[in-house]
Amino acid sequence: MKRRAQPKPDSVVPPEILEQAKRSISADRLKKTGKCSVCGGETSVSGDEPLCWVCRRLKISAWRDVEQQMPAQE
Repeated sequence: MKRRAQPKPDSVVPPEILEQAKRSISADRLKKTGKCSVCGGETSVSGDEPLCWVCRRLKISAWRDVEQQMPAQE
């Protein structure tokens, strides 16, 4: 048994709005992101250091470990 071809539904969104949405997405993709100085991954533009989110989290974790070990040494 063959399936019947379904008629293409009318578009709910006007073509002008679809084109505008496509252009706004393509502009986001064109933005060049920096590279992480540690691993070479993509970095966000918001930080002052060129670190990806993984390396930034590792750095914060390392700071916490150092701060916890400092009182034990004194």
